[in-house]
Amino acid sequence: MIDIGFGTQVCGELASAATREWLIPDGRGGYAMGTVSGLRTRRYHGLLVVAGDRPATRRVGLVSLDPAVTLPSGARVRLGAHEWASGEVDPRGFELLERFALVDGVPRWRWRIGDVVIEREIAMAYGRSCVAVVHRLVSGGPVRLDLAAVCTWRDAHGERRADGPTPRMEPAAGGAVVEGAFRLAGPDWTPEGQWWLGVHHREEAARGLNPDEDLWYAGRFSGALAAPGDTVSVLAWADDLAEEPAAATAVVAAARRRNRAVVAAAKPADAVAATLALAADAFVVRTATGPDVVAGYPWFGAWSRDTMISYEGLFLGTNRADEGRELLRSYAATLSQGMLANTADTGRVEYNTVDGTLWFLHAVSRHVTVTGDTDLGDELLPALHAVVEAHLAGTRYGIMADPADRLITQGGPPDVALTWMDARVYGVPVTPRTGKPVEVNALWVNGLAGLAELTELVGRDAGALWGLHTRAGAAFRKRFPAPAGWLHDVVDGPAPAYPLGGAAYHDDDLLRPNQLLAWSLPYAPLEPDEAALRRITAGLFTPLGPRSLAPDSPGFVGRHRGGPAERDGGYHQGTVWPWLIGPLVDAHRRAGLPTDGLLVGLEGHLREFGLGSVSETADGLAPHAATGCPFQAWSVAELLRVRRAG
Repeated sequence: MIDIGFGTQVCGELASAATREWLIPDGRGGYAMGTVSGLRTRRYHGLLVVAGDRPATRRVGLVSLDPAVTLPSGARVRLGAHEWASGEVDPRGFELLERFALVDGVPRWRWRIGDVVIEREIAMAYGRSCVAVVHRLVSGGPVRLDLAAVCTWRDAHGERRADGPTPRMEPAAGGAVVEGAFRLAGPDWTPEGQWWLGVHHREEAARGLNPDEDLWYAGRFSGALAAPGDTVSVLAWADDLAEEPAAATAVVAAARRRNRAVVAAAKPADAVAATLALAADAFVVRTATGPDVVAGYPWFGAWSRDTMISYEGLFLGTNRADEGRELLRSYAATLSQGMLANTADTGRVEYNTVDGTLWFLHAVSRHVTVTGDTDLGDELLPALHAVVEAHLAGTRYGIMADPADRLITQGGPPDVALTWMDARVYGVPVTPRTGKPVEVNALWVNGLAGLAELTELVGRDAGALWGLHTRAGAAFRKRFPAPAGWLHDVVDGPAPAYPLGGAAYHDDDLLRPNQLLAWSLPYAPLEPDEAALRRITAGLFTPLGPRSLAPDSPGFVGRHRGGPAERDGGYHQGTVWPWLIGPLVDAHRRAGLPTDGLLVGLEGHLREFGLGSVSETADGLAPHAATGCPFQAWSVAELLRVRRAG
């Protein structure tokens, strides 16, 4: 894997260290997450964040474990870091950090206090909601180490206040059980029980959300570090509270072994591919119903569109086809009226996407093509044919194959956004794209051909599918080219001056990246067009991927900043989306255009934001600062896939 490590110039400067984040997943949708500095900048940061019955229902438990070292002189040095509502940062333990590194995916901090050097490592027991925190004396000593256990128990999206109920604590061997929900265990436990008021999260303030909360100082662990090699460790876990996990040092060692095995199984071609293989592993989780995909950390759960876009990179690109097979079968079971369930993050199953189902057709086709698993193709074939039949007949939200040209049109209620550009502000879609979106129809043409091939592979006649594919493909080639030299983003949409369903229609030729799918997919409807791709790349490309709208377009937003409404308003109006690097590189390769320089920025980004991973979004204007989730599934998956394909 690539070397991800920083010295004092990064670790000791908050502007650098507090914007670089690490993540350790537990394989169930929970995680430990924080910054290089140790400062919690998000409400989502914590050492034990527990997933519920689905990945999106997470709760924060153990928030931090603040070290304080008592030196032989009697001096006491605090190594933690907190920011307060007053604006003060205290303590400032990051100023004593001489090194932070990810070692086989395990974060390691190294503090120096004169001749005393202490290292900390954090790991999770894979498949359990359990975190291990190990401190080791490297040199100097003897010293005494105190570890303040700072806790809460709340929804990951919210805050808890001191004016509410006091957290319930019950004694347990080696520590305590907090709120009946999670257990702490370590050496020489001393309960305390005190509110810390006004802890500040600067990233939440920047996102226009409530930035402050109160935390519960539950107590402290203490231990002697007499000689180099001595350790003081703490465990925290939320499942099966009566069953103690393995020793903390064993948990760390097991995590490192597993991470190395994950990378080796992916058979990476180089260090970047190895890093991406481990990054991909964070998103593949196992729930009560089988494998699933977390769309992004720290706030997303499972979304079918993201899962299917990510499928080839996460599963086929890392040699996890068996898990992928199980996932595809599970998702097929959610089909209803020819539509794949989009998400249950909201607490109910929602069917509100026009493209997620078409990405599912693509994922199944790629699975069978890459693995030769015709048995799965045969098993899912009736469901896939039913998808096509439902689209021909018409399904929810006005989604149907137009009888006139067999292109997919969609036009549900005015408050619904059905494509991946689905942001809404005060209930109104920012980019509704009613009509016939370009990428939806590229996926439709692609899906028809892929399904026809699957049908023939199992010895059945696919003449009707090929005929439909031919008709839709011809209509695509006729309708989507725009006079500007690229493709319309939407055709047959309602004119802005008319209500939905009015008599006047409009073709939208704003320069957006959705059209890349018309050249990039395996059964793309268009032949390579070097001139068009050069125009698109010139208008949209940035080092972190394509913008969602060209800078000279009306409505362009160059900075993805501000409160929820402001951020959502710019989400697809110029913001960079790294996942689109996949379609861009594929289209360039098909056209014979060079791709050597297209991935350099994203490979460098692996050390810049979500360490070892790729962010959800970035600013459309230089220097293209990363935004959104620091760890995003489809961003990682598409970078991994196109590097592997190259």
